[in-house]
Amino acid sequence: MVRDKAAVLSSAAFFERGRDRLRFDVPASLLDPDLIPQSGDAGTDRMLEIIAREQPIRPAAVLIPVVDHPEPTVLLTQRSAHLSSHAGQIAFPGGKIDVTDASPLDAALREAEEEVGLARGFVDPIGYLDVYGTAFGFRILPTLARVRPGFTLKINQGEVDDAFEVPLSFLMNPANHQLHSKEFRGMERIYYAMPFAERYIWGATAGILRLLYERIYLS
Repeated sequence: MVRDKAAVLSSAAFFERGRDRLRFDVPASLLDPDLIPQSGDAGTDRMLEIIAREQPIRPAAVLIPVVDHPEPTVLLTQRSAHLSSHAGQIAFPGGKIDVTDASPLDAALREAEEEVGLARGFVDPIGYLDVYGTAFGFRILPTLARVRPGFTLKINQGEVDDAFEVPLSFLMNPANHQLHSKEFRGMERIYYAMPFAERYIWGATAGILRLLYERIYLS
């Protein structure tokens, strides 16, 4: 378990910190294979270096939709079980950045509409986190956003089996940030997991949530 102290922020203070600390400058590491996103884990960083040499970068964008309830929640999806990669896993709305997307933000908003029907009129984008690299060559740029309650979702069953909300307070409590490990070509790499009820939040999704915690609550 990670032993950082839990921080308590009101909804207003959380979004205020986000606007103060995040910007919409696109990090160069999203597209430059020579710039390796730093995870803080030596094994994972070495894995990302190997992946960058072996396959092309796959730029992607996700939305971190924080719903501004009196007790804020994060809207997450469960990927369809029939998908060829990451089937059934918990994810943020998002996907690869298309050449027709004006920006990573535009890609994240488009994907959120396509996957779960989250209308842009309910979304107030706040800013980008750092780039998150994965073992599949993806460079993911997350956008934090405030989502106004009252939206109606329309699930695209071709991509998503379900959408659900998890309390922000649970996800931002470091007591719930478990550290797990697995081997990659003889090297141990560390990753986060945040099990919630019957949902197993792990991998890139949990790693990005940890980035959010460190940026808003620790920096």
